[in-house]
Amino acid sequence: MARERFAGPDMLDDLRRFFADLIDDKKPQDQFAENDYRRAAAALLVHIATLDGELTEVKRRKLHTILEREFALDAAATDALIAEAAADDREAVDFYHFTSLLMRTLDEAGRLHIVEMLWEMVYADGKVSEFEANVMWRVADLLAVSSRDRIALRERVAAAAGSGDAGEGAA
Repeated sequence: MARERFAGPDMLDDLRRFFADLIDDKKPQDQFAENDYRRAAAALLVHIATLDGELTEVKRRKLHTILEREFALDAAATDALIAEAAADDREAVDFYHFTSLLMRTLDEAGRLHIVEMLWEMVYADGKVSEFEANVMWRVADLLAVSSRDRIALRERVAAAAGSGDAGEGAA
């Protein structure tokens, strides 16, 4: 009886998946390792989305849209990524852990794209708070994104969002 439990078809399927994952070096899209740049980017997005307090429905939808689009995830994987990123953000004492991982993983174009994604999150509610602008300045600086590029990305995202708030201000 005990022997059947260990030698059943479920165990063989589990072993096949395990070895296939090792050989292909692929994980299901709903598993995100701590050193996965998508998790670091998502944690920064979650931080931006919750700077004004709780995650509103508008910002939750925008966060979901950005992550699904940029990382080609389905809804379940996006939910898993957001949950892991939110936990990472709560535990973080600063942005360095996230930005250093992004610096090691992405080239300049990739880092610029992350900053653009963050601006999209900032503009989800149509306005930029002083706190959001300050965080964007700090994160862009840690990602080695120049002030000129940060401002150009802000203006581009603001124009696409239809916001009149594209001025630099504290950003």
